[in-house]
Amino acid sequence: MLLPNRRVPEGSRVLIAAPYGRDASSIARLVESKNLASKSCPTPQALAEHLDEHTGVVLVTDEALRGDLSSLREALERQPEWSDTPFILLVARNARHPGGAELARLALGDLTTNLIVLERPLSSVSLLSAVDTALRARARQFDLRDRLAELQASQTALAASEAEVRLIADALPVLIGFIDKELIYRFANRAYADWFYREPAEVLGRHVGEIVGAEGLSDRLPAMRRALAGEPAHFILPWPHADGRRRDADIRYLPRRDANGEVDGFHVFVADVTDHVQGEEMLRLTAQALEQRVRERTAALESEMERRAGVEAALRQSQKMEAVGQLTGGIAHDFNNMLTGVIGALDMINRRRAAGRDEDIDRYMDTALASAHRAAGLTHRLLAFSRRQSLAPRALDVNALVLSLDDLIKRTVSEQITVDLRLSADAPAVADANQLESAILNLAINARDAMPNGGRLTIETSSIEIDARYVENRPEARPGKYVVIAVSDTGVGMAPDILEKVFDPFFTTKPIGQGTGLGLSMVYGFARQSGGHVRIHSQPGQGATVKIFLPLANDEVAAPLPARPPAAVDGAGQTVLLVEDESAVRLLVREVLEELGYRAIEVAEPQAAIGVLQSREPIHLMISDVGLPGMNGRQLAEAARDARPDLAILFITGYAENAAIRAGFLGSNMQMISKPFALDVLAAKIGEMMPSA
Repeated sequence: MLLPNRRVPEGSRVLIAAPYGRDASSIARLVESKNLASKSCPTPQALAEHLDEHTGVVLVTDEALRGDLSSLREALERQPEWSDTPFILLVARNARHPGGAELARLALGDLTTNLIVLERPLSSVSLLSAVDTALRARARQFDLRDRLAELQASQTALAASEAEVRLIADALPVLIGFIDKELIYRFANRAYADWFYREPAEVLGRHVGEIVGAEGLSDRLPAMRRALAGEPAHFILPWPHADGRRRDADIRYLPRRDANGEVDGFHVFVADVTDHVQGEEMLRLTAQALEQRVRERTAALESEMERRAGVEAALRQSQKMEAVGQLTGGIAHDFNNMLTGVIGALDMINRRRAAGRDEDIDRYMDTALASAHRAAGLTHRLLAFSRRQSLAPRALDVNALVLSLDDLIKRTVSEQITVDLRLSADAPAVADANQLESAILNLAINARDAMPNGGRLTIETSSIEIDARYVENRPEARPGKYVVIAVSDTGVGMAPDILEKVFDPFFTTKPIGQGTGLGLSMVYGFARQSGGHVRIHSQPGQGATVKIFLPLANDEVAAPLPARPPAAVDGAGQTVLLVEDESAVRLLVREVLEELGYRAIEVAEPQAAIGVLQSREPIHLMISDVGLPGMNGRQLAEAARDARPDLAILFITGYAENAAIRAGFLGSNMQMISKPFALDVLAAKIGEMMPSA
């Protein structure tokens, strides 16, 4: 059973406070004729009780405000900062006297600043227009709330990323800093305490001259000017310890460019190369001594000594390069490796073709594709965590899915752990099969790590119906029927303060390098995006149980998806309207269409597409990106169906919040594929959707 306030979307209900006669019922019928939900609240106290996030506008007559307004005032004051519920006050023209409409206007104006005043009698058109204006204003408030939440999430992720970068920088045995164009320190790692005997916080915001002194600035200034001009600088400088002990520094300045390509400062990398420099000096002194002795003993050996000096110089250069390689190799990043695989392979293909050589091109193409797929996989994992991935939910036999994972789970956990399956779910669940498998495996791995000395891992399935009473203190849950997958262990368990943070992104109790802290966050995001939720129960020393609640399916269990997409079908000159604002994607899709024998009409924005749709041009299929400038792909599809009701539509998307759940996004004769996609998958999907002649 659903709670009454769950029957309408947030910000869409009209609360009506009209206590006299049939005013409330008349207004309700008028509002509901426009497919709007309404609720009659004859008193200020009733208004206060029903004022929640589902309220879009409050329509109140002056008679309704003659009672005690304290409860209504308290309800309005409890609204979040972003919320300012609109009010429409209906006053009678013949009621303009100190005890009537004017007092009502003053009373309501004291409660809210978002007020529209209308005089009665008025037409239904005027009243509905005012309601529509208020609802649109209310919708903008919810949009502001969502944007504020997204900003907070972005700021949290950025802070975590910056903290991780600082941990890495502080762990390296190298002085690392950043200096802006004004020669002000903007970043300094912990090594500054060893080199300058100052904490990093004492360095930030100060001019280089204040830190290194006038003489030190003079020694470094020419290299700094080269770096600010965009040229990397490298030099070795004596840098004694405070107690006078010798120290030599290998200093590198690497320019940094902003989004416009302008140099906005340079990174500083300093390594202690005292031993290396002393070794070079020793070699040089030895060489000089040998040369002197050879000259003294015999002129005949001079040529041999010259050769020896050349070998020694080569050795010194090799040692320098090895030190540079060790320094730069320690700060390499996974994503740069992926980009290197793509850019390098494509560059080799261009070189081979420019030279008229086609051998090995397939190998380079495979390398580029493999690196690109790794980058795509990283993006998909991040979208799963943030609940913005494009899911393909369907009715699943959860028992069969868990059984199929039995062997994999047993191979994943240690031999000291007993795996026990207790499968009693008697109905299918609605979920994306691949994501549910990943969630169960994530929980199994966490359970394994919680039982280093062995134990029992239990996976149970069951069906349950949640009522309104259950969700009263669980805001993330909603009433309804669910399939529950419970993963339990007999491990170390968790304390209450840890349980409060387990779903926080990047939070982990594992040692550094053994966990990112995204596992449980991704499970939580998947469950919430699927219409369910996650509960966790644990006590120290008594193990833990994680339960995933997924909505019960009303349909039959879907047939297994084909392992391979159907083969592409050649066209016969049919016309395809392609709407894509990214020129590179538009080019590739157009090439696929032309190779398959279709005729392509390509446009870069929705308004141009609408012009084509409203013309007499025959169109058999529309391919549209979801994220378009001005109008999204779903809105364009609605406009297309107005002009051509039977038009087949294929969406292509890299990320779109409204398309996260495909079943709720797609209409009849609509399908979707996610970027990046293989061109043969695109070709097969076009052939599948193209109407037969």
